[in-house]
Parts: sequence; structure tokens; C-alpha cells
Amino acid sequence: MKKKLMDILACPIDKYYPLELRVFEEKEEIIAGIITCPKCLRWYPIRDEIPEMLPDELRTEKDELIFLRKWKEKIPQKILLEGKPFNLKEKGKTG
Repeated sequence: MKKKLMDILACPIDKYYPLELRVFEEKEEIIAGIITCPKCLRWYPIRDEIPEMLPDELRTEKDELIFLRKWKEKIPQKILLEGKPFNLKEKGKTG
């Protein structure tokens, strides 16, 4: 994903703009990272250079929790514990 894409992205749920970007891995483009909405606390993963801006009902809890655990050292605590649609606080999923 190119950083300048952030200039046009808004939260697909509440249409909030601007969103926040955290880059975990970068070469010519962002390979891995997370896009967060500070208004509704939804988060969207960037995997293999692709921002996955899907609505909640199209996201898979298992895959999203794997992503959160993999990058938990780089993800803000507020997102880890309160992020939507999934977080690591729900049902004791911290491990």
C-alpha cells in the first residue's frame, strides 16, 4: 500500500476521516501495518501490501486475532483491548 492512499481513506463504518496509520513492515510500499479509526476504534489490517477495509460481518475472527497477536508489540493498547470488531480482551484471548 502506498502511504498517500491514506489521503483518501475513510472508515467504511462511520465515514470518519482522517484515519491513523501504523507501519510494521515497509519496503517501497507498506507491506504490513494497521489502519485505525480514532472515532469508533475499528482497525483494519494491512497484509501483503493490501489494506483490508472490510465491514465487520465479512471479517474472520480467527484470522484477525492471529494478526493482533503477531503484531501486538506494535499495536496501540487501546486497539488491542478495545478495538472493533475483535480485540484481545474479549473472552481472555490475550495468549
